Amino acid sequence: MIPTSFPSKEEIARLSAQMLLEIGAVDFNAREPFTYASGLKGPTYVDCRKIISYPRVRATLMDFLAVTVMREAGFEAFDNVAGGETAGIPFGAMVAERLGLPMTYVRKKPKGYGRNARIEGVMTEGQRVLLVEDLTTDGGSKLSFVDAIRDTGATCAHTAVIFYYGIFSETMQTLGDHGITLHSLCTWWDVLAHARQVEAFDKETLSEVEAFLTQPRKWQAANK
Repeated sequence: MIPTSFPSKEEIARLSAQMLLEIGAVDFNAREPFTYASGLKGPTYVDCRKIISYPRVRATLMDFLAVTVMREAGFEAFDNVAGGETAGIPFGAMVAERLGLPMTYVRKKPKGYGRNARIEGVMTEGQRVLLVEDLTTDGGSKLSFVDAIRDTGATCAHTAVIFYYGIFSETMQTLGDHGITLHSLCTWWDVLAHARQVEAFDKETLSEVEAFLTQPRKWQAANK
C-alpha cells in the first residue's frame, strides 16, 4: 500500500534513530572499537539487516523511506526500484511495493555464468531507476551499482538509504560528481541525540562517540 502520511523530516529522523537503538541495530563501544571493512576503527557500529526481523520497525521504516523519496524526488519520479546486493535487496522490494513499481536488484559483480548479468529482474532502456540500499558511509560503494544500472540504458540519479553516517565531508561530493542525489532517514547524529536522551550508554562512551563523529579521521588516526 502506498503510504500517504508525511511526518516531518525531523520526526522521521528521531523515530528512525529510536527504532534502530531499540532493536539493537546500533552499538557504541569506545573501549574496544569496531573494525570497519576499510580496516579503520571506530566506536560506532550499525547493522541495518536486523530490521527485517522486526515487523513493526520494518514496516514503519519502509513507509518512512517511501514518503521521503516521494517528498524529495517526486511522486512520479521513478519507473523501477533496484536493491543493491545483498542488504539492499529486501528493502528495495519493500519500497517498490509501497511505490507500486517493478523491482530489480543489482549484483556487486557479474555472476560468472549464464548471462553473466549484474541486473536481475527486468530493467529496460530509458527507465528511471531508484537505487535502494541499507546505508551509506562515504558514498563510494553506490557508484558501481549506479554504473551497472546505467549500462542497461536506464537512468539512475537517486539513491535511498535508511542510514547515512553523516560524518564524512566527501560523501555528498562523491555522489554529486556522479550525478546522484542521496535520500536518507537518519544519521549518527540523530542516534547520538536519542541515545543521550534515553541514557542508552554511559556518559564517557557518548562523549567519545561525539569526538569520533566530530573528527572521524583524526579519531581513527589516534586509535589505530
